[in-house]
Amino acid sequence: MNTYPLHSLSLEEAMKLQFKVVDCITKEFEGHEILTRGDLGVVMGLNKPVTTAKAEKVIARIFDAEACVLVRGAGSAAIRFGLHTMLKCGQKILVHKAPIYNTTATSIEMLGLVPVEADYNDLEEIRRVLKREPDIQGALVQYTRQKMDDRYDMEEVVRAIKETKDIPVLTDDNYAVMKVKKIGIQCGADLSCFSSFKLLGPEGIGIIVGKQKYIEQLVSESYSGGMQTQGHEALDVLHGLVYAPVSLAVQAQVNEECVSRLRAGEIPEVKDAFLANAQSKVLLVEFHKNIAEAVLKEAEKLGAAPNPVGAESKYEMVPMFYRVSGTFRKADPTLEHRMIRINPMRAGADTILDIIKKSVERVRE
Repeated sequence: MNTYPLHSLSLEEAMKLQFKVVDCITKEFEGHEILTRGDLGVVMGLNKPVTTAKAEKVIARIFDAEACVLVRGAGSAAIRFGLHTMLKCGQKILVHKAPIYNTTATSIEMLGLVPVEADYNDLEEIRRVLKREPDIQGALVQYTRQKMDDRYDMEEVVRAIKETKDIPVLTDDNYAVMKVKKIGIQCGADLSCFSSFKLLGPEGIGIIVGKQKYIEQLVSESYSGGMQTQGHEALDVLHGLVYAPVSLAVQAQVNEECVSRLRAGEIPEVKDAFLANAQSKVLLVEFHKNIAEAVLKEAEKLGAAPNPVGAESKYEMVPMFYRVSGTFRKADPTLEHRMIRINPMRAGADTILDIIKKSVERVRE
């Protein structure tokens, strides 16, 4: 089985990104402001906390964007708001020929958009579909993989779309931000949307970065006090962005070590192991026999988390042993019985392999 995971930042690259985040903070905040919990409310002239406005400028700097806005509803709402500001009800949107992430599919339905599929792994098909459907008004590109064999390059896909037709492109960067060198807008897209919760930040806060004209529209529409991200939440977003790059780079190294050791035969019951973005970059472990469900039950007893909280959130420390993702199950329903996915979170390879080994032994008994 072949997979094409995204290329992760090295530890050295992650450290440089951490330093860039801190440098960007110093460009917008005075020292004493960072040592507070920020302000609250709808400040006259801004209609949001001063701290939040400054944090948004920091995040725009980090990702080389024109503007940023923090929204309520996490990554799903960020995508929903982004699609809303780019497109109108009834308009066609280009999407990848693959199962769409559930909350994104709901957003497309809610907004009355009409999805038109093209295989993003085939740049010529993207061009053909755009020429065949001249009334397509926008495009959505998910950074991480929607199918096991997805191999498309974000920058190439965005370029193929833009060169064929000048339409706005929104990228779902969840599970890719601070793991890869460039996010969607740095690859030529108009808006990048993702969750702060997946970057060690607070629950429920989504991040949209990109073209100022779209951001300004969202800000003007989201004027009520209850929709504002408060100062302490905005600071918590920045706290997460500082520590996420190095943490995620270490996680990537652990993943690679696990694959190497499992493929070397350290646990005989394992048929194969490989990395895939499903949606997080995770370790996929395939067994010779259909023991996946039983292994997951035993793994929880041995300390593995049985389900995500925010998928790499600040609460997730122990490794997560979980069934393969919904999009992968749709592509091949048989995977659920012989394969599991593991996210190391903050664990080391020794801990992960020990849990696999002991779980298999208990199932065998």
